[in-house]
Amino acid sequence: MQVAEHDTAPGTAKELGAFLERRREQIAQRWADDALFRTVFTVSRDEAVEAGKAVVDALADVTRSGRLEDVEAPGFGTVRDQLGRMAAARARAGFTPVQIAGEVAGLREPMTALLRAEFQDDADGARVTACTQALAVLTSTLRLVIMETTVSAGEELIARQRQQLLEVATPVIKLWDGVVAVPLIGTLDSARSQVVMESLLEAIVDQRAAYAILDITGVPTVDSLVAQHLMKTVAAARLMGAECIVSGIRPAIAQTIVQLGIDLGSIITRAGLADALAYALTQQGIVVSARPVTEAGPR
Repeated sequence: MQVAEHDTAPGTAKELGAFLERRREQIAQRWADDALFRTVFTVSRDEAVEAGKAVVDALADVTRSGRLEDVEAPGFGTVRDQLGRMAAARARAGFTPVQIAGEVAGLREPMTALLRAEFQDDADGARVTACTQALAVLTSTLRLVIMETTVSAGEELIARQRQQLLEVATPVIKLWDGVVAVPLIGTLDSARSQVVMESLLEAIVDQRAAYAILDITGVPTVDSLVAQHLMKTVAAARLMGAECIVSGIRPAIAQTIVQLGIDLGSIITRAGLADALAYALTQQGIVVSARPVTEAGPR
């Protein structure tokens, strides 16, 4: 991806690169006090200066390549590493990609000031004008690079948060020695079903469980895809040496399963979680008896 094409003469790009090399220290010193740098380097200003020097060197590499408009030009990789983590820190602080890109664009001002000061003896102003325009092209591409990096980092963060939410939404509970359960609430899709399977299999290994209960009381609907996911989870649990019990099949869901012609004959089912737990305990030789609940009266 490229920004709008500009005609930058090779000589101008080379002269801009030489300027960046000469002024790297001054540029880095001015950048070190910028909010973008202070976000990451909150303690050591020297570290901020060194990071600034690395970015200036990278921009000089871009000018030497002559590809000022190309986000894939050599040198922008280093820029992504250095400014990318600063942009990520600003994003975590609540700044949008557009706002962060605006801060990156603000890095041009100190460079432009130093450039004009260096070429103040330019008689007709042609050199400073050409270099200033080339610098504008370079920083525009830099802004685009950081915006892309910030958006990509944001998408990765959202994906990680979604995965974490899926894991939190599908807890595996130890009900008894050798018995674990997954109470499912909400809609099951492919991504969540995969998390359920992975979490359940890990719990079977960690708890050395002989029985695993999938309680679908909180699942609103069951279609052929959901049933397929359940059957795969049951099969995977059996391969791990655990018997899987499905509980909480409500009348409406039972009718849907029959209408769809889905065969759950090979799967042990129980009306509720308590019934499934009682079955698992009984299979382990533990006697389960119902104790009547009585109200405590006056003595």
